[in-house]
Amino acid sequence: MNESRRRSILCPGCRRLISGDEQVCPYCGISRPGSGITSFIWAGMNAWKQGAIKLIIGANIVLFVISILIGIKGTSFSIQPFSFLAPGNKVLILLGATGVFPIDSLHRWWTLVSANYLHGGLLHLVFNMLAFSQLGTLATREYGTSRMFVIYTAGGAAGFLISYVAGVSLTIGASAAICSLIGSMLYYGRSRGGVYGDLVYRRIGGWAVGIFLFGLLVPGINNWGHGGGLAAGIGLGYVLGYEEKRRESHLHRTLGGICAVLTMAVLFWASGSTIYYLVSGI
Repeated sequence: MNESRRRSILCPGCRRLISGDEQVCPYCGISRPGSGITSFIWAGMNAWKQGAIKLIIGANIVLFVISILIGIKGTSFSIQPFSFLAPGNKVLILLGATGVFPIDSLHRWWTLVSANYLHGGLLHLVFNMLAFSQLGTLATREYGTSRMFVIYTAGGAAGFLISYVAGVSLTIGASAAICSLIGSMLYYGRSRGGVYGDLVYRRIGGWAVGIFLFGLLVPGINNWGHGGGLAAGIGLGYVLGYEEKRRESHLHRTLGGICAVLTMAVLFWASGSTIYYLVSGI
C-alpha cells in the first residue's frame, strides 16, 4: 500500500491521480506522464494557458515600443489623437508590415503574421488591446486557450491575405485577428443557441456592426482585412469546434503550439533583422 502511494502521481496533463508507472495516462492519453521531461513540457503549457491573453498583449506592447525607439526620428508626436506616437512607415515595413508592397516587392510572406503585432499609433494599440482583452477572454472560455490562439493567428493571417489579394498596399494592426475572434464567437453563439448562445450572438453581433460602421466612417481602415478575418473566424470556429461540442484535444494543443512557435520565430526575426539592418546602415 505504501509503495503504491509512493508511486502515485498527478498526471501533468489532466491533473488526475494515476500510477507513476503508467506509460500512457488512462484519462487524457499523454505518453509517459511520470517522465520529468513530460512534466516540464506540460508545466510550460499550463503556464501558457493561464497567461496567454497577457502574453499576446505584452507582445503587441513590446513591438510597439520597439517601433517607437528604433524610429524615434520618424515618429509623430502630433497632439492629434490618431497621430500621437505614430511610427514611420519605414520602421513599420522593416518590422513586418504586410500588404502588396512587402509581399510582392520584398517577398516577405511572413509579414502576414508579424503585421498582427504592429500598430500605427498609441490610440490604435490601446483600442485593439482593450477589444482583444475582452474577446480573447471570451473565446478562451468557450474554445480553450489553444484554439483561441489558432483562431487569432490563422484568422489574422487569413484576413491580411484577403486584403493582399484585394490590393491593399500596406497594412498593420491586430484588428484582423480580433475580427477572427469575433467571427468565431458569432459561430459559437449561433451554433450553441439557447438563452446564453443568443445573448453571445447579439452581443458579438454588436461588435461586428460597430467595426463595420467604423470602417465606413474612418478613412484608411483595412476593411478587407476586417472582413477576411471575420469570415476566417467563422470557418475556424466551425472546423475546430468549441468546448461544449468538442473538448480541447491533443491536435488542438499541437496546432496552438505550432502557431506559438511560428509567431515567436517571426517576431524575433522581424525585430532582430530590423536592428541588424539599422546598425549595419543597409
